Amino acid sequence: MKREVVPAIGCTEPMCVALCVAYATETLGCEPTGITVRLSANILKNAMGVGIPGTGMVGLPIAIALGALIGKSEYQLQVLQDCTPKAVERGKELISKGVIRIELEQKACDNLYVDAVCCSGEHKAQAIIAHEHDRLVFLSHNGNVITDERGFLQSGKGSNVENRLNLREVYDFAIDTPLELLEFINEARVLNEKAADEALKGNYGHELGKTLSRPLGKGIMGDSIFSHILSTTSSACDARMAGAMIPVMSNSGSGNQGIASTLPVVVFARENHNTEEELTRALILSHLTAIYIKQSLGRLSALCGCVVASTGSSCGITYLMGGNYDQVVYSVKNMIANLAGMVCDGAKPSCALKVSSGVSTAVLSAILAIQNKYVTNVEGLIEDDVDRCIHNLTRIGAKGMEETDRTVLDIMTHKAPACEA
Repeated sequence: MKREVVPAIGCTEPMCVALCVAYATETLGCEPTGITVRLSANILKNAMGVGIPGTGMVGLPIAIALGALIGKSEYQLQVLQDCTPKAVERGKELISKGVIRIELEQKACDNLYVDAVCCSGEHKAQAIIAHEHDRLVFLSHNGNVITDERGFLQSGKGSNVENRLNLREVYDFAIDTPLELLEFINEARVLNEKAADEALKGNYGHELGKTLSRPLGKGIMGDSIFSHILSTTSSACDARMAGAMIPVMSNSGSGNQGIASTLPVVVFARENHNTEEELTRALILSHLTAIYIKQSLGRLSALCGCVVASTGSSCGITYLMGGNYDQVVYSVKNMIANLAGMVCDGAKPSCALKVSSGVSTAVLSAILAIQNKYVTNVEGLIEDDVDRCIHNLTRIGAKGMEETDRTVLDIMTHKAPACEA
């Protein structure tokens, strides 16, 4: 969990690219005069339309430029935290010189793959990140290999813990582990609540969170626990996707997944007057459920990550309602029956809408589950065994939607230019 739940500033895909460029630039030892970045389709899709923190700009070119100019690999997924207006202007100049080249890597051996080559004169440095957003698997300078851990990609092993978890183990760990070993998860609560608060100080993205908390939103949605969950969670997503310079606690390489795994649980616990221990255990249950699902789905796929994270938060909310393991299972089945197939069309401000859809379903699923109402094995993807249900979901996302993923990227990269009103 400590490896999968980490702070990140900005959307993790462009930050991953910036981190890779920072590694290559540091190895080169000077400002590059040429940068070529080759990306897997899923990285490209998730980095095209999202705000880059501290820049007021969208997309990969500025993230790449800043990765070369001010990026520090030691910061990992907060690689651009030293961004300043002066650095942004230098980044714009670098872009205008035509230094940066972005290519789709058709033969990427992993859905998460970034290959950055930085050149200056006759000197060249190459860095590759793969499988995890901060996993450096190759580094070379002028043809001399410094690091090469690409073998695991061909081996198919991936993460050392892949496919070892099941929901029963996740639940037992959250409920039975000594509390002092779990309290690290509360940093997610602190960071992600700050992100939600930040959104109310500005006009970020589509302002879904602010809209829900205004008189219009309250008049329609009410002033309830449910509406507070939606507004708080979508607020944090609004700020993050618009490029606010604030860290959030991510889950499995995704800030939005970290937000959706955290804030619904935090808001419900506060308004339901749960104890601090109950909140801590609920957050562990939520985050670890999301990690478990992502193990077989993969970090990047055609399935929207909010489906995964909201399933985790539904489990956490069910526990906070007083639910037992069986009722947590019911909440998972209700989630899968409803949200399976929600398409990921890249990271962007409108992700707040998808997060709110996932979170609202999480609450509804928990309400049904606590009353022992759930979707049964005669319906759609649901089976008696909850782990088989989860793998049915991830099989659709990882395998069944591969063509969908290609079609989405094709649409995104061939859209007609926006017209002026």
